[in-house]
Amino acid sequence: MTLDPEMAEIAKVFFQESREGLDAMEAGLLGLGASADRDNIDTIFRAAHSIKGGAATFGFEEVSVFTHGLETLLDEMRQGLRPTTAEAIQTLLQSCDCLREMMSATETEQAFNQARIASLNSDIRHILDKPRAATPAAPSQAALQRTAVAAAPPGTAGWHIVFAPVAELLRLRNEPTRMFREIERLGDFAARADVSRLPALDRLDPEVCYLAWEIDVAGQVPKHALDEVFDWLDSRCRIEYTPIGNFSPAAEVPAEKTSNPSPNPQCENSSAAKTFAEPSSIRVATGKLDNIINLVGELLITQSMLSGFAEGIVPTELDRLRQGLSQLARNTRELQESVMQIRMLPISFAFNRFPRIVHDLSRKLGKKVELKLTGEGTELDKTVLEKISDPLVHLVRNALDHGLETPQRRLAAGKGEIGTLELAAFHEGGHIIIEVRDDGAGLDKARILEKARERALVSLEQALTDEQIADLIFMPGFSTAAEVSDLSGRGVGMDVVRRNINDLGGHVQILSKESIGSTIRIRLPLTLAILDGQLVRVGKEIYILSLLAIVETIQVTRERLNMLAGRTEVFRVRDDFLPVVRLHEHFGIEPDSRVAEDGLLVVVEADGQRVGLLVDDLLAQQQVVIKSIEANFEAVPAIAGATILRDGMVALIIDVPHLIRSVAERRRSKPSGARRVKQEFHS
Repeated sequence: MTLDPEMAEIAKVFFQESREGLDAMEAGLLGLGASADRDNIDTIFRAAHSIKGGAATFGFEEVSVFTHGLETLLDEMRQGLRPTTAEAIQTLLQSCDCLREMMSATETEQAFNQARIASLNSDIRHILDKPRAATPAAPSQAALQRTAVAAAPPGTAGWHIVFAPVAELLRLRNEPTRMFREIERLGDFAARADVSRLPALDRLDPEVCYLAWEIDVAGQVPKHALDEVFDWLDSRCRIEYTPIGNFSPAAEVPAEKTSNPSPNPQCENSSAAKTFAEPSSIRVATGKLDNIINLVGELLITQSMLSGFAEGIVPTELDRLRQGLSQLARNTRELQESVMQIRMLPISFAFNRFPRIVHDLSRKLGKKVELKLTGEGTELDKTVLEKISDPLVHLVRNALDHGLETPQRRLAAGKGEIGTLELAAFHEGGHIIIEVRDDGAGLDKARILEKARERALVSLEQALTDEQIADLIFMPGFSTAAEVSDLSGRGVGMDVVRRNINDLGGHVQILSKESIGSTIRIRLPLTLAILDGQLVRVGKEIYILSLLAIVETIQVTRERLNMLAGRTEVFRVRDDFLPVVRLHEHFGIEPDSRVAEDGLLVVVEADGQRVGLLVDDLLAQQQVVIKSIEANFEAVPAIAGATILRDGMVALIIDVPHLIRSVAERRRSKPSGARRVKQEFHS
């Protein structure tokens, strides 16, 4: 179905809010137990109904029809007519997945998976066909016509409600009389039907709603409670609230502001089209934010250049210029921090998927698992968040498959049969720490070492520390699984996890104790747009190293330098030998001196490995704006990007993880094209 451009723009909001609604449904379903919480089921029901109503408004009939079946089942569950069995919850979870697929297919105008839809419809009908619990008596005609309000003394508080639904309300599979059951829970009420639109019997269409109602509700009922009763309405319905008697405004709780996706809003109830978005937030295209951040970066560069210019001026001549530049520096930093906050999102956006993953995999593996999430409000850059999501999924799946034991093995080991898996996030210094912890069996280091030697990843005579053995699981092709499954055994995954984390400028570390459990610790930068850098000089060229990657700086002495097998130069630091990377050789430039003692060794770390970078001199530390070079030129090995310095010159930013990985191959590779790209970038 193709929508006109105006409707298509409105539909984008519907798709986004529907996905948020499906997330809310899934979270609610995962929280249901044998004794379901009524408020929880109400939340799930309202989310399903809003999706159904929105789909019907835009003419997405198949989505509306499918959601109607979910709504029916949920309505019976919240009325106590249907128990919240594991079968029902699992079917509803699978239906959420199916709805996501239908939303995606509708948005991209692709065909639906009709077999999957039919199968789930059959499962829902199977549940609905089972005998229900004792049916509560429907509101009798006498109850509907109660005159409690009318007979009450003058001045009694309450509400007078006028409700006139659109004629096609029944075709949208809405049942208006459902509201009477909801209103009855709020207090005494009287409902009077308006039959003025009812035609003669021979012209009556059973799918058209001809009735309207006037309803009086007694008591200090807050308006937001009434909004919830009527939030399933089509946006074109007429709904009016009038307080009566001595109603106290203090009893009201203001309803959230909502957006209305209807192209023809005629409903007078501002809460009729409820959304799932935060009322204090707005949606902004990522491209627009990137443009703002880029402009702020240019401002930061300009401020830095002006500051460099001011440093060469005699202070007594232009004190006022210096003061102005100082103020500009403060304002620029505040503006930069404020703009960067726009891209910061809570890590809950990544964590929210894991209750479902843990629920499904624990059922599949026959394990009992309690998932704990801490630090969900910890914020990090949107780009970092998006790129860390997949590695986190793999780590969680790995912990469930390899780390946590079955209930029988846990009991035999003296543990509780329910294992614990925890995801935690917190800030530490200038970066964010994410930890995946489990109280499972821990790493079997003897088996890991045995497998590594079988695959020739480690020589037979090589002695490894516990930390080095644990680090073997990140090597390509490594696996201890006895057989290949859809979860493990192919040796593909953990090396990709490490590479993806390193590409973000982060670091991953594993801590484990046998029979106690494991913790995988990930350290990430808060943002990829700004870098706290150390400027280093090699010959006439200036490069930038991330301060997070630098361990220490050492003055080179000849007696601590050695050559291994005539190929690799190493430097002894305490009880360790570090490979030495002469940056002038790696990048093909002329240094001040080729004598190592004339330079400095900057020790950097990534992937749990350290190397020493030989440079001519250390310069200042500076916060720099990272500019991509791939967008305009080509990728350069060991170069993460570029920036513009105070003097207007271009400096390349060294990609430490990639540089360390290339150490073993640097003698076979041709000189880097970094210098040529730098010249082109500057021009």
